[in-house]
Amino acid sequence: MSTAAAAPARTGQVLADLLPASRVRDIALVAGGAALTGLAAQISVPVPGSPVPVTGQTLAVLLVGTALGAGRGFLSLALYALAGMAGVPWFAQGTSGATAPSFGYILGMILAATVVGALARRGADRTALRTVGAMLLGEAIIYAIGVPYLALATGMSASAAIAAGLVPFLVGDAVKAALAMGALPTAWKLLDR
Repeated sequence: MSTAAAAPARTGQVLADLLPASRVRDIALVAGGAALTGLAAQISVPVPGSPVPVTGQTLAVLLVGTALGAGRGFLSLALYALAGMAGVPWFAQGTSGATAPSFGYILGMILAATVVGALARRGADRTALRTVGAMLLGEAIIYAIGVPYLALATGMSASAAIAAGLVPFLVGDAVKAALAMGALPTAWKLLDR
């Protein structure tokens, strides 16, 4: 007698791997991840005293990296960055180009998506606690590149860059990590993986 229950996920799978494999799938996932990030960047609220707005971009980046895995996550965010540098107005507040003081955060997002994607392949998106750890690490990577870039691009001191480019975003990023903490393990449970 056979059962219809789904087999447990193999180690090394991310959510995107549950779709039938093909080159077309991978291209669509990479382009879709870039587009999702660009759309989420348009959810933008200016922060008084900071050239960096609060956006939905960080959450999108971390979800893209986690759902697609390191390779596709990297390609998706690299496509997002390259298209934005080429003039596609999908950076925060409909901007484009590489001259904004906040461009360092975009560079950090490429690395963050890659790292959280690699962690997801090791099961970091299967439980709430592991997911929040991966999300917080991804956010830390974004700041580790974005804040020094902000300081260099604006001439701010390190403490001023931290005050303008990190501190105002901590509560929102904790909320984003909590959303991911609920969404990703739930997706796996719904898929019975």
